[in-house]
Amino acid sequence: MFKRIDHVEITTSDLDKSIGFYGDVFGFKFKERMKPKSPEVEEIAFLTLGDTMLELVKMKATVPFPACAQVGFRSMAIEVDNMDRAIEFLKGKGVAVTWGPVDVGGSIRAEIKDWEGLVVELRQW
Repeated sequence: MFKRIDHVEITTSDLDKSIGFYGDVFGFKFKERMKPKSPEVEEIAFLTLGDTMLELVKMKATVPFPACAQVGFRSMAIEVDNMDRAIEFLKGKGVAVTWGPVDVGGSIRAEIKDWEGLVVELRQW
């Protein structure tokens, strides 16, 4: 009945910066951009990485990401082949690791933040 997660949605204050970040840093490919007829949504962009879809949403009104934990989804996780190589690549892009890497038993986990401070987990299985 249920097959997989179809996409992850991220709200952003600047759609072009987010498209650039996720494309340049992680290799997401631009798929489509649209302006829906919605009183809350200004514009949407869809990006793909393999069979994963990322939906970036520019709302007409936003507030900054909270500094403390809140109820809801906390992060998106991207699988990496080799954590050390991934971290070196990210450093070359000016993206610092904010947590880890740590062996959590069966996998290695680290975290970075995107340009707006949203957590992106890196996971090597």
